[in-house]
Formats: sequence, C-alpha cells, structure tokens
Amino acid sequence: MSTKPFKLALIGTDTSHSSELPGRMQDPARPPEERVEGLFVTRAFPFMTPFTNETVQKNRKNYLESIGVTVCDSFESAVEDCDGILLEINDPSYHLEYFRKCADLGKPVFLDKPFADTFDNARKICALAKAKGVRLFSSSALRYDPSFTQGLEKCDFTPTSAVVWGPMGNAAAGSSVIWYGCHSFEMLERVMGRGAMGVHVHSGPEREVCVVDYSDGRHGVVELNRTAGGYGALLRDNEGKTCLAPAGSSSAFYTALVRKIKAFMEGEDVLAMEDMMEVMSMLEAASRSSASGRTEYVFSPGLLLDRYLEKIRSGKTV
Repeated sequence: MSTKPFKLALIGTDTSHSSELPGRMQDPARPPEERVEGLFVTRAFPFMTPFTNETVQKNRKNYLESIGVTVCDSFESAVEDCDGILLEINDPSYHLEYFRKCADLGKPVFLDKPFADTFDNARKICALAKAKGVRLFSSSALRYDPSFTQGLEKCDFTPTSAVVWGPMGNAAAGSSVIWYGCHSFEMLERVMGRGAMGVHVHSGPEREVCVVDYSDGRHGVVELNRTAGGYGALLRDNEGKTCLAPAGSSSAFYTALVRKIKAFMEGEDVLAMEDMMEVMSMLEAASRSSASGRTEYVFSPGLLLDRYLEKIRSGKTV
C-alpha cells in the first residue's frame, strides 16, 4: 500500500466535526492517542447554513488553515485532485444536493450524520451511489465508541430488548429527532440489527421516549433527553440476563470514527447500506410519531432503489 497520505476534500464547516475530524488526522498538537495517520484534508469548502454563523465560520477557517488545509471558494476547487470526500454538512437538507455533486467524481464519500433529512432523500442518495458506483459510508461516531463497543463484546447473549439513551439537541432547522436522535438510534441499530417495524414516541417536556417494535417480537426503547447528557445502552434477554454498555467521551468516539473512515477510504466495507437506511427509516418514523402521537411505520431498507435507479438509468435526475 502507498505510504502517501489519502487526500480528502472537506465539504461544509457548519459542524464542529469539520474541525474535530481533520484535527485527528493532521493537527500535531493533538495527543498521540487521538491521532490517526494516513489521512490528510487538503482542501475545504465552507458555506453558510442555519446551523452556523460568520464568527464560527471564521474560527473554523482559521483552524483548518493552521493545520494545512486550503480553504476554497467553490465545491469544484475543493474536490480538485482529492482521493475521497468528507461531506461534513450539519444541515441534512443539503445532503442530497451535495452528494449529487459528488456522484460523478467516482470518489469514496463519507457522509456525516444524519444520512439525510428524509427517508426519501436518503433513498435517492443510495440510488445515486449504486448507479454511479460510488462507495458510501454514513454513521454517527457513537456506533464505534470504544466503551460502548467493549460493553457489547462482553455481552454473552442475544438481546431481545434494549434501552438506549442520549441527549436530544434542538435543531436550527428541520427535525430535531432526525438531526440529533441519530446518535442514539445508531446505537440501537448496532445492538438490535435490522427488522424494525414501527415506532411510537411519547413526548414530554424533558424527553422523547421512542418505543421501537420489531417484526420478530423484539423491542427497543430510545430515550432522547432534553436536560441530561451522556449515552449508553442496557441490553436484556427473555431469561433475565442483562448487559450494560455505556458510551465514553467525545475524544474517544471521534477518534474511533476517524479510524473507521480511514478503513473505508482504503477500501474496506465498514457498514452495509441497509444498516444506514435502517437507522434513517427509524429516525423518520420517530419524527413522524413525535408529531402525530401515533405509531408510525418503519420503511424497509429493501425498498431502497427501484424507481430511482430506473430514473437514473433513463437519464432523469433524482
């Protein structure tokens, strides 16, 4: 394998991830245990969304330039001569638009959380990726948190139920459940796998309690807390066995995510598209249920592609 760093273009700086992830790749001031060698963000394209402001953008621009990133004034300039792309756009309503720009480049794309603003747009992204042969990876860092992962590895049974908890942020635009609930739902999908059938959300002033039913009788509960931080999961089986898998600090789970991004950029298939879509489908069902007060259907990841692939192959835009 080449010893040259894998050159990445970074698109979007309206999220703290746009400095947290590159910092772990190339900031010499980072502690050694946080550094991940072999990746290098060469260029970045910032733009305004409802999730940022001019002061934040200026500070991130200054930081990126201090660690060797050239900040560009266009998408086209940013992706010139890159080996892969980091779509670091906090506002998920932009994800389809910018993935469409990436699709013809043929470069691997890491699409930061959440996958999209709607299940339908996520499905369009998947169809474009398949039609154009673009490798795609999208995940919350919480899926790979070392403390959470180690807790799961100690679990010696197959869970039939799980309670997962995490904070509930307030989105500057769009659905807060989709925008920030993605972390906790990502953990639930890591624990329970696929097969979610419906989500019923009980809304209150302090939390959104999301009850997820599975087609085989399993169930999960995701507690999105407005007043408390911290992530974790409690797993159980029908015989009364339990297993606790608490998550650790952001410094650990961001580093773990960068390691996964490196493996992905180097050719490893780190997460199946169906798993990404299962998370997105649960999130949209939870968002709908929070508004309706009813149980909302979880679309099957198997409904991914047909009509969009047909449009793409006939020359139509999705």
